[in-house]
Amino acid sequence: MALGASLIVAIGAQNAFVLRQGLLRQHVVAVATICFVADALLILAGVGGMGRLVQAAPVTLRIVTLGGALFLAAYGLFAARRALHPGRLEAASDAAPGLRRAVVTCLALTFLNPHVYLDTVVLLGGLSTRFAGSARTAYAAGAMTASAIWFYGLGFGARLLAPLFQRPLAWRVLDFLIALVMWTIAFTLVRDVFQ
Repeated sequence: MALGASLIVAIGAQNAFVLRQGLLRQHVVAVATICFVADALLILAGVGGMGRLVQAAPVTLRIVTLGGALFLAAYGLFAARRALHPGRLEAASDAAPGLRRAVVTCLALTFLNPHVYLDTVVLLGGLSTRFAGSARTAYAAGAMTASAIWFYGLGFGARLLAPLFQRPLAWRVLDFLIALVMWTIAFTLVRDVFQ
């Protein structure tokens, strides 16, 4: 559980999106559930042996990594644009993105980000080989529990920050930080591919 939490809690595209949706109080259950279910499936795949297969296909891993870097760089541009034209936190905004858009964005941030696969399938899956039988099952359950606690906690806990985000400056800072995180991750992914 501790290892799963240490990987999941890191600042990244998925967490930034869940935080933003939680602050907006929009589609939090759907977004948190997508993130949790995706993590659980990927953790199961890794613990089930998929991690070794992914490591054996370096060309595929490079292509997926570059595609993910491109997606994260584009998402960073959208966040930067929002930072230049900030809004305010409003509980019932007519301009709020619909459920379909939130779901598609969440799925893209989850499955187009190579770090998700590296953390869940490769790293957690690879470390699971130290365990056998019920100990391996408990290992996977612990990592999945950490994921559930984190995503639902982040989504619903974000409302505690709502008073701060009544001001456009707070949204500007958040979106600027999101842009920096996305661009940093994208740069790191590209650098790692070409090293």
